Amino acid sequence: MMPRALRRLVHLVLFCPLSKGLQSRLPAIKVKYLLLAWLGVLIASWVIYMQYASYSELCRGHVCHMVICDHYRRGIISGSSCKALCEQKTLTLQRCMSTSSTHQVYGALWKDRPVIIKCGIEDPVKTDGAPDSELRQEMTLFDKPTRGTSMDEFKEMLHSFLKANLGEQPSLSTLVDRIITLADVNEDGKVSLAEAKSIWALLQINEFLLMVALQEKEHTPKLLGFCGDLYVTERVGHSSLYRLQVPQHLQAVVPEALSSSLNHWLAPAWPRRARITIGLLEFVEEVFHGSYGSFLICDASPYHVGYNSKYDCKMANLRSVTSEAVVRGFLRGRRCETNADCTYGRDCTATCDRLVKQCNTEVVQPNLAKVCVLLQDFLLFGAPSDLHGDLEKQLRTCVTLSGLASQMEVHHSLVLNNLKTLLWKKISNTQYS
Repeated sequence: MMPRALRRLVHLVLFCPLSKGLQSRLPAIKVKYLLLAWLGVLIASWVIYMQYASYSELCRGHVCHMVICDHYRRGIISGSSCKALCEQKTLTLQRCMSTSSTHQVYGALWKDRPVIIKCGIEDPVKTDGAPDSELRQEMTLFDKPTRGTSMDEFKEMLHSFLKANLGEQPSLSTLVDRIITLADVNEDGKVSLAEAKSIWALLQINEFLLMVALQEKEHTPKLLGFCGDLYVTERVGHSSLYRLQVPQHLQAVVPEALSSSLNHWLAPAWPRRARITIGLLEFVEEVFHGSYGSFLICDASPYHVGYNSKYDCKMANLRSVTSEAVVRGFLRGRRCETNADCTYGRDCTATCDRLVKQCNTEVVQPNLAKVCVLLQDFLLFGAPSDLHGDLEKQLRTCVTLSGLASQMEVHHSLVLNNLKTLLWKKISNTQYS
């Protein structure tokens, strides 16, 4: 109970300064504030419930760990990270970062080093609810190659797979040798059936294939290990261009202008954003006519581009980057009514030939144009006044680039190099370069 003297003091503070007119309206004011308080409690309860519901649906790392370690103990799979994950317990899942229930992403520690673990599992909605349903699904995942497959046959499998996914490239044999070396975990010069099953399952994951193909590139996260179809990468300090990401269930109630303003306020200083941008432009160069063909960014989201503590750009999520050969294969012969029917991923869109009602195979908007759309928001605010006009003009030119083959080569390179030169001139010979 509140002491009587304290109750009188609260009464004096709350009621004495009020005018008589206001005091007469006090009951109505009390009801109004009571309703507002109840509304606040309801909203807070809903937010907490949605956070919990989304966490329990999205974060299923324990299932991933259980399935992978069960297969490892039974000798079905192998990998350089299996012992640390399943026996030594030196690789431990910690913070859930998943945005999809079928693609698990966790911050983890491996011998006290921060890393990222990624693992795919069956959609819980599609399973029959039995405890071993995930195990049955994983059994079908690791069904190739079969027992009795020779090394030459496995190499031919790999070559055919890479040709189908990357196109006919002169350097495919080099990539096959790289994959064989990666698969040979115990470095005995041979690939066991468990090692072959593991690397084959991993290659079905687009991001893993890209990390192997681009492993020597500066802006691709380093692959540190794997176990079955679970793989471990270096941790990117900042996994997004923006620090604030509004959860999907709150996007309807949080104004976009508010979240954009907060992200601008929390963003790094402009020279550091310029350094990140230069790295992102270099990545666009790396995937444009690289050693293993061209790759297309089919979801140019700021939440897929990250950077480290030195403000060097690192692609935190490569799942939306796809080989041009795969996109063309998807579009070739595809029936359509509008251009929207000719879309691979989120925004790799080609035109629809309405006379024959089939998709053309050339994507309209190239990687550079998509990246420049991001940069208009990320780079222009806070830009130095003597640079702002030129920068805005170059970005405006960049976003209008066409993906047609006749424009791609010379114009693409010219616009990209002009942007890089403009930014380097401003930050060179400073602490930010």
